[in-house]
Amino acid sequence: QVQLVESGGGLVQPGGSLRLSCVASGVSFNIVTMGWYRQAPGKQRELVATVTSGGITNYADTVKGRFSISRHNARNTAYLQMNSLKPEDTAVYYCHTRFLLSNYWGQGTQVTVSS
Repeated sequence: QVQLVESGGGLVQPGGSLRLSCVASGVSFNIVTMGWYRQAPGKQRELVATVTSGGITNYADTVKGRFSISRHNARNTAYLQMNSLKPEDTAVYYCHTRFLLSNYWGQGTQVTVSS
């Protein structure tokens, strides 16, 4: 079965950086689009960034210029490099992919930006 496992979240001060990782299994990783979403308390889950199998990236306006999504196909891993973090980036971050007409989500990793 498809599994997505995130890691790399934590507590960071405003202006700091974190790198999230998402390891995928049970999926043909090199052909799927990978995405990162986030959900803050009391808010809907929102798109953060996506990267296609060909390496084309897309970002939410709120993170453009600060976050960078990438993938390493040989490692079945997607990354989200987050720089210049702000308190409003605090959320649970989820990895996502769509494979064979089904959506798959990781368990989420908490990112807290606070002094």
